[in-house]
Parts: sequence; C-alpha cells; structure tokens
Amino acid sequence: YAFAKAKAYAQQPDASLLTREQAVELMLANNYDIQIAKNSELIAENNTSVLNSGYLPSLQGTAGASIDEDDSKTDFNGALDDNGVPRTDIVINNAQTTQYNAGLSLSYTLFDGLGRLYNYKRLKEQYQLSQLQVKSTIETTTVQLMSVYLEIARLTENEKIFQENLQISKQREQRAQYQFDYGQVNKLEVLNARVDINADSINLLNARQQLRNTKRDLNLLLNRDLNESYAVDTTVTFQNILMIDSYLEKVEQNNIRLLQAESTLQISDYDIKTTKALLLPRIGLSGSYGWNQSENPATAFFPSTTRTSGNIAVGANLTWDIFDGGSTINNLRNAKIAYKNEALFKSQLEQEVARDIANAKGDYENALAIYRMQEQNVLTNDDNFNRTQEQFKIGQVSSVEFRQAQLNLLDAVTIKNLAKYDAKLAEYQLLQLVGQILNTPL
Repeated sequence: YAFAKAKAYAQQPDASLLTREQAVELMLANNYDIQIAKNSELIAENNTSVLNSGYLPSLQGTAGASIDEDDSKTDFNGALDDNGVPRTDIVINNAQTTQYNAGLSLSYTLFDGLGRLYNYKRLKEQYQLSQLQVKSTIETTTVQLMSVYLEIARLTENEKIFQENLQISKQREQRAQYQFDYGQVNKLEVLNARVDINADSINLLNARQQLRNTKRDLNLLLNRDLNESYAVDTTVTFQNILMIDSYLEKVEQNNIRLLQAESTLQISDYDIKTTKALLLPRIGLSGSYGWNQSENPATAFFPSTTRTSGNIAVGANLTWDIFDGGSTINNLRNAKIAYKNEALFKSQLEQEVARDIANAKGDYENALAIYRMQEQNVLTNDDNFNRTQEQFKIGQVSSVEFRQAQLNLLDAVTIKNLAKYDAKLAEYQLLQLVGQILNTPL
C-alpha cells in the first residue's frame, strides 16, 4: 500500500538494533528493582545457614589478670627472739601479688521441644518465598519492559508512516504549484496543500519527540545512559493459541501469586509448631574448664609462693516453663487464627487469579480479532487511496477528497499498528498470569 516503503524501511537491520532478548539481558543485569530483590534473596539464603539454625553449641572464653602492690611493716613491739635479743621490725615495700585466670564454657541445647527444627524449616521456606519474590519482580519488570519496548516499536513505525505521509503532501503541493503556474488551478489549491504539509510536519515532530521520550523510559528500566541511541525490532509474532491453552492447565504450578500464597501458608504452619514447642521442656548440656595462677610475694612469716589450679565441670539442666502467665497459649491461638486467614487469602486469591486469567485470555483474543479486522481495514483504505490518487491526477476528484482519503489511510495504518502492539502486550500479560513469561520466546 501507499506506506509500504516506510514499513520496509522501518524493518531494515540497524547496527544499533536492540532486540527483545538483549533488552531482557540488560534488565536482569542492571535493573534496580531486580538487584534489590536479589539482595533480599541473599539475606534469606544466609538465614538458612547452619550458623543460624540453633543446632550448634555456644562456646565462651574468658580471661583475666590482676596485679596488687602492697607495703607492709611488722612491728614486734620489743619482743625478744630465742637468744633474748629484741626482734627487728620487718618492713616490706612494693610486694606484688599477681593473679591470672582463663576459662572456657560450653553450652548446648539438646532438646527444645523441636522449636529449632520448625524454625529452621521456616527459614528455608522463607528463602523459597524470597526466590519467588525475585521471580515475581522479574516477571513484572519484564512485562513493563516489553510494554515500553512495544511502544517504541509502534512509534518507530508511526514516525516512518508520518514521514511518508509528509512526502505525499509535499508531492501534492508541488503538483498544485505546477498547475497554478500553468493556470490550471487557483492559488487556494497551493495554500491548502501547504496547510496540510504543516499539519503533517507537526504530526511527524510530535511522533519523533514521543519516540525520544519513550526510548529514555526504556533506558531508565535498563539502568543505562538515558540518551543511549538504538533501534528496536518491529517484528511481531504471536504465540500459538493451542500452546497458550496448554499453559492454562498448569496455572496452579506456575502462577507466581499462587505459589507465594502457598509458601506463606506453609510459613504460618511452621509458626504454629514453633509456638507449640514453647510448651515443652528444654534440656541442655553444659561444660566448663577453668585455670587459675596466683603469684604471692614473701611475707614476714612465709616465703613467696606460686599456686596454679584447674578445674573441669560438666552438667545437664532441664527447664520447663510450666506456666508463663498464659502468653504462649495466647500466641498459639493467634498463630492458628493467622493460619486460617492465610488459608482464606489463598482461596480468595485462587478465584482472583482464575478471573484475571479469564479476563486476560478474553482481552487477548479480542485484541487479536481487532488486529485482524484492522488489517482488512488498511487494505480497504489503501485501495480507496490508490483509486482516489489516480482520479486526482486526472482531475476527477478534488484535493479535499484526496486529502480525506489520505487521512483515512493514515488513521487506518496507525490504528492497525496500535492494535498489533496492544495484542502482543495482551499476550505478554496473559503469559505472565500463567507463569510462562520467562519460558517463551519474546
């Protein structure tokens, strides 16, 4: 049709072509939301380590040292020794007493009512939930990315169409100018053609500005230079409807929202079991080793001494909170209610997902039907424009009729482009709901 050249030009290969697959790779590597979600996943993974399980013993070491310095004087008050000689007073200055100690204490919980077991399982389930959250973020961002990508493709085609439309108007203005020069038409025909050229030029400028703005939106999602220049692939291929129907049979296994709800429900079940463990006794083992050394200075009656000692102790203990004021029982009741709420939420979510999928499938089929109809509408308007153009050349139709046929074709082509990319976006949204957006070709 009249804009076939523009369409062919829009699909020519470009050295800076950014394919859908390349865009997704850049998104996975650079997008901020995905990076944040992956970091949260790493935290959840760290929490599932044996270092956070409570199954390892605790070992504590202590050490200390002290130095005392004393001055002393022993006065015998004229007492005589064995030879009858008065005893001499004994003065000791700067007498140091040095003490050292070190110890190790080991404690281990042998049994805590299985609280550690269920808490560890809860942490592992939270890690799986974080993985689902990462996948959910990637799916949502992918659909957002494809929405912007398809909009760029639509604007790219529209730009070429508006450019071709402007060329047609310029040819018409040139033809009217020749006819005016030879006295075949009045000046009004030339002025009308120029008015239409201005209108087509404005449409082209607006399309180019929209295209530049939307490319910046995509660069923002890809976390790269906002003014990065590139072209996109305007080719659109739709999935086989039978393949999509097969995806509908596995929604419960693949829909990310349902999987998250199931994981959250399992976490609530572990919360109940962890709380129940507080009602049972706890058995622990303990052991310690201590070492002491004391260096004592000489006194008036004893020489200096050094004393070293060590001791080992092993023990077991049982702790049972027979009644803690009822807080554990109350927490257990609340945990059971929370579990019921999660079960209700999951049931509600199953209905919502079923509705969303039914709506999305209907929207997709409707969008495809509209696109097929718009394709036929373009063919009809293209035929009408070609006939009108031939009649305009031989003077059988007016410039007003020619312009109307031109605008009708322009509208038909742009509406068809919109319908095509709307249908493809509806397909992406449906694939997201059935959990296959990351498993099918884009």
